[in-house]
This record gives sequence, C-alpha cells and structure tokens, in this order.
Amino acid sequence: MAEPTRGLLDTSVVVDHDVLDAGLLPDESAIAAISLAELAAGPHATDDDDERARRQDRLQWAAATWDPLPFDAEAARAYARVFAATKAAGRSSRPRVADLLIAATAVSNGLDLYTRNPADFLGLGQLLNVVEV
Repeated sequence: MAEPTRGLLDTSVVVDHDVLDAGLLPDESAIAAISLAELAAGPHATDDDDERARRQDRLQWAAATWDPLPFDAEAARAYARVFAATKAAGRSSRPRVADLLIAATAVSNGLDLYTRNPADFLGLGQLLNVVEV
C-alpha cells in the first residue's frame, strides 16, 4: 500500500477548495500561518458585502479545519534559500513575498506545495516539489 501523500496547500487552493477535485489534493494537508493571514485580510479587500461575507466564511472554515504551520526560525532559514533561488531565476521576490514565505514553510516542513498558481513558484524546483492543482 502506498504511503499517504502530504502537502501544504497554498492560499489559492484553500480559496478554491470547495470546487477542486479532492483526488488532486494530498491525503494529509496543512496550511501555513501566512495563508491564514492572507485569508484574514481578504474580507477587508473588497467593498462588496456578499463577497466580504463569503471571504469571512472561508476564513472561519479554514481556521476551524487546520492548525496552521507557523513561520518559525526553521522557515526563516528556508526563506533565505527560497529568496536566493528566486533571485537566481531572475525573478523579483518583492511582489510575491507571501508566496515565498508559504514556500519557505513548505520547505522547512518537508512538504510538497499544492497550488493553483505554479508560476508563482518558478525557480524553486530544487528546493521543493510544486504540485499544480
């Protein structure tokens, strides 16, 4: 019998979780505290009342579903490698700081990163396995 797959879900996967094919997701999943922060900011980023309510519901669901992995000292050390790989690939890290912090969390925990936006993680293939969902 195969080992269960384990992975860190990028914020994009959490946002679309209810419409994704469960077969594309890992057997055991986690989210990063950075994703929870992005979800917490979401309701404040829209003026549409219905969308704000949907985003608040998603935040509450995610917070109740996962105990997020922290951005700790090990993740901070991994971020240096993620930053260097991004720079070596000729990409700017500035506009994607949250994505790179999430990637560093995956690296520090030895998890594959499941995302809807694999282009956000180009150049990191030597550090982690990015799985497009």
